[in-house]
Amino acid sequence: MDLWPGQPFPLGATYDGAGTNFSLFSAVAERVELWLFDENGAVERMALPETTAQCWHGYAPGVAPGQRYGYRVFGPWAPERGHRCNPSKLLLDPYAKAIEGEVRWSPAVLPYRPDAPDRPSESDSAPFVPRSIVVNPFFDWGNDRPPRTPAHDTVLYEAHVRGLTARHPDVPEPLRGTYAGLAHPVAIEHLKRLGVTAVELLPVHHFVHDAHLVDRGLRNYWGYSSIGYFAPHDEYAAGGRAGQQVAEFKGMVRALHGAGIEVILDVVYNHTAEGNHLGPMLSFKGIDNLSYYRTVADDPRYYMDYTGCGNSLNMRHPHVLQLIMDSLRYWVLEMHVDGFRFDLAAALARELHDVDRLSAFFDLIQQDPVVSQVKLIAEPWDLGDGGYQVGNFPPVWSEWNGRFRDGVRDYWRGADEALGDFACRLTGSPDLYGGSVRRPWASINFVTAHDGFTLRDLVSYEHKHNEANREEGRDGEDHNRSWNCGAEGPTDDRGIEALRARQQRNLLATLFLSQGIPMLLAGDELGRTQRGNNNAYCQDNEVSWIDWPAADLELLDVTRRLIRLRAEEPVFRRGRWLEGRRAGATDVAWFRPDGSEMRESDWKTGFAKSLGVFLNGDAIGARDPRGEEIRGASFYLVFNAHSDAVSFRLPPLPAGSAASSMGPPSEPASPAGTPSWSVVLDTASPSTEAGAWRAEAQAELKVEGRSLLVLRRIDA
Repeated sequence: MDLWPGQPFPLGATYDGAGTNFSLFSAVAERVELWLFDENGAVERMALPETTAQCWHGYAPGVAPGQRYGYRVFGPWAPERGHRCNPSKLLLDPYAKAIEGEVRWSPAVLPYRPDAPDRPSESDSAPFVPRSIVVNPFFDWGNDRPPRTPAHDTVLYEAHVRGLTARHPDVPEPLRGTYAGLAHPVAIEHLKRLGVTAVELLPVHHFVHDAHLVDRGLRNYWGYSSIGYFAPHDEYAAGGRAGQQVAEFKGMVRALHGAGIEVILDVVYNHTAEGNHLGPMLSFKGIDNLSYYRTVADDPRYYMDYTGCGNSLNMRHPHVLQLIMDSLRYWVLEMHVDGFRFDLAAALARELHDVDRLSAFFDLIQQDPVVSQVKLIAEPWDLGDGGYQVGNFPPVWSEWNGRFRDGVRDYWRGADEALGDFACRLTGSPDLYGGSVRRPWASINFVTAHDGFTLRDLVSYEHKHNEANREEGRDGEDHNRSWNCGAEGPTDDRGIEALRARQQRNLLATLFLSQGIPMLLAGDELGRTQRGNNNAYCQDNEVSWIDWPAADLELLDVTRRLIRLRAEEPVFRRGRWLEGRRAGATDVAWFRPDGSEMRESDWKTGFAKSLGVFLNGDAIGARDPRGEEIRGASFYLVFNAHSDAVSFRLPPLPAGSAASSMGPPSEPASPAGTPSWSVVLDTASPSTEAGAWRAEAQAELKVEGRSLLVLRRIDA
């Protein structure tokens, strides 16, 4: 086949109905060969005939979707200068829209000779590496529309494509653990009844199962080892891997959108699967190593590593920035996703060495008319110096709030001096986000996430149990802020089991009643356990998959009630900051167990673990899309993290005081028209129905140890 000159843009393989245009960026290449493979492995090779603006390109008439291909790049091999071109290695297209196959680990995938790392390997890697696939860009989206859920109304559900349905008995077996499985009506019905508004999917960019895991009989379950930033991972496709995964992914998004559920992707643009200078050559390293990767300034044979994964993408290079922005726009415009969660996002801000809040990457996001309009979530840290950047991202971003996780865990496990920090987390972390133009939805609140204990394990284990990872206990966090309630792991003690169940309800109630955006880890609503493994990144098996038949139905019911309460009551999902006392209204007030308001000294009492919180539904201070003032019910939340029951005196609420200042404790309640409080949720008695009992203002209530009480104000 003779290639026509073609076009330099768009990069990648672009099918137009009559043939396919191929284009590859490389500033160092001296020659680029395109290799086309048929389904039997036979190959046709040809040189890309044209170079424009450092892009090598050619048009192949008649080449259609499903065509497997790869590149070989001829250029300098000079590791001491950062150049690693080796035409013996078949390379994936960085812009491939689909990728088929796994890496079969062999010395042939290394660019160097194992016995002489400074000399290039001459072994052909083609038998051992995946193939890029030409895809069909056409898809019937029907009436698909993005849900565009407002940030303050969002409830995130962090899920894994395989883990969510791999063990679901009502999902047809061929679909379990796939994009089609997640799109199945049974899976979507669970999400709808739960009340979540968005799924945040662990990485679905095509990734690699690392050699050290395969050698131990394990797999890269989480997927934080990307190699294809445009390609949905092929192992999650039920309908085929030769490009069919693209249509299946789109079908999943369409089905979720039809249920009003957004799709947010966890993306890994900080490093790739090619590792350090001793890692494999799969794509970027052999195309233009010095452009794509951040190397050590005075010894470019080595890589800067801000991620702990061996390399860091070079965010200072315009073609790397273009790659990432093109990828983000592709997933929004072509795959219809609704947002992104950026793994180790602080690494993306590193232009020189320090984390630069105004780096080129964030400037590009801000000005982009497509990407700036979707949900943007940062994991606001990396492993480099100064990498912990919670609270420092630009205004359009939300952030995983690790301080929320730590503060809420500390409070409910009974840590001393935790009350003041707990109050900050409950109100949206204004100490982190409130001093700027940001809103409470800047905080992504979570108690558990994929990285760490599940909720069930958080209250059942004080130590990690990661033996299944086969790393002799070296992996995983040692300081988990967890409490096992009196026994490590499974127990027959009914008292301990009851306490664990209550603690799970306490943590979930705190999560969903706090200002900010709550994120629920998939399976926590069902009591999922990982048997004490707090780093199940390599457990693509029953350790990580949700065990649907073993679901804790009582916990599921409580979770649904909490999410429904949040959705119905605007006081729990404010778009603006709480201010406390202000002219004519009090939006939040804090009380001691004796019914008096908290003083400054009370917050500093180390042993204090009990708190009452009044949230005024008539002082929300915001308007709906039609300009009407938002009003809702008022609530009194009673938190008791003491081990013993504590008597709480409800504060006085004079008649008509809903929009006025709370009266002093000595003020008598009005004998006529005195408001009362109606129970909504008691974590010590989950079977108690909303409205089952009422208490008058200034009544004294006995609140069980380690429990939470939610009361709604009822006007007479």
